[in-house]
Amino acid sequence: MIEVSDFSNRQSNPPMRRRTGLDPISAVKMPERLTAIVDAWAEAHHLSRSAAICKLVELGLKIAPAAPASAHSVASDATRIEEIAVHEIKALLDPALPVDERERRIRRLTEGPPEFSHERIDLPKHRA
Repeated sequence: MIEVSDFSNRQSNPPMRRRTGLDPISAVKMPERLTAIVDAWAEAHHLSRSAAICKLVELGLKIAPAAPASAHSVASDATRIEEIAVHEIKALLDPALPVDERERRIRRLTEGPPEFSHERIDLPKHRA
């Protein structure tokens, strides 16, 4: 008869790992050249590599804080992009065309054909 060990007699909890610090560990992948620069900076400031990376990130965030994207900036970007498109289209159109025909072509290229206006997500939807 084959004897099978009883797994139910084992402890249900694995041994606890001792925490070495209060902060969670984050791995950072950097090119060798950047790692060498960080190590040199850390040595000059008498810090470990980990502490140096934390300090450099903090300094970088203080210098250029991330600004939340607002609807206003998105709208102004869209307006600017449309202005650039209109400028490029005007350069491509035949200067001999009448002004109203030039404006119609520009409008059709920037706004799209009217039969697809219901598909545009940037236009308000008309309620029936």
